[in-house]
Amino acid sequence: MVGKTKVILNFNTSIADGYNSKSQIARILTEDWVIRNSYCPNCGENNLNNYMNNNPAADFFCSRCSSDYELKSSKSTLTNKVVDGAYEVMINKINSYTNPHFFFLNYSNEYTVNDFFCVPKHFFVPSIIEKRKPLTSSARRSGWIGCNLLIKNLPSSGKIYLIQNRNVLDYHTVLNKWKRTSFLEAEEIKNRRWLLELISIIDNIPKNSFSLAEVYRYEETLKLKFPKNNFIKEKIRQQLQVLRDRGFIQFNGNGSYQKK
Repeated sequence: MVGKTKVILNFNTSIADGYNSKSQIARILTEDWVIRNSYCPNCGENNLNNYMNNNPAADFFCSRCSSDYELKSSKSTLTNKVVDGAYEVMINKINSYTNPHFFFLNYSNEYTVNDFFCVPKHFFVPSIIEKRKPLTSSARRSGWIGCNLLIKNLPSSGKIYLIQNRNVLDYHTVLNKWKRTSFLEAEEIKNRRWLLELISIIDNIPKNSFSLAEVYRYEETLKLKFPKNNFIKEKIRQQLQVLRDRGFIQFNGNGSYQKK
């Protein structure tokens, strides 16, 4: 069960009868599957609805909490980068915090779901968005600039799996993972980028407990990402304190921390 819904991993392929376009068939099948088998990870209710008339803002909305979701689906694994829409539009959405949450769905040639995960919108900052080259002069939309979503640059805490390797994850586990980082919603985008870098570092430490010294090992990497900051270690300590205050980690004293 997912929420109040029994999950069926196979698509209902009969609803695509009569369609010839592969992209249209994929859209119809994947959107139908999400509506029938998923729920809103933000509030936990089975109240996802389709936007009508190809709404450019999102594909689904939750009728309870009004969260918007955009769906990206592919037969290829979704671990590196995913093609999205116009670059400037996406950057403006992120800066104004009007971007949707994202669902990512990977399925097999037999139209069976392999992986299905969500990335909350507060994990998207401009550095996650890759600017693509403008379309050539011979293209119908000459000069148009699209973007890629750099999934590989997201912290693992930002990829909340509902289904992984065809296994349905526990409903309460999903909601708890979402709530664990929901404090990022209230952070300004400049602060969020720093917090996301620290969250990514913490996620990469294989142990549940870690030391300040272990985080300091990423000082040079952070210098490259924040070249204007000359006080990297001070910033690390500050951001660890924020993560402690927000309940993401626990401070045990003497430079020792614990994941929560």
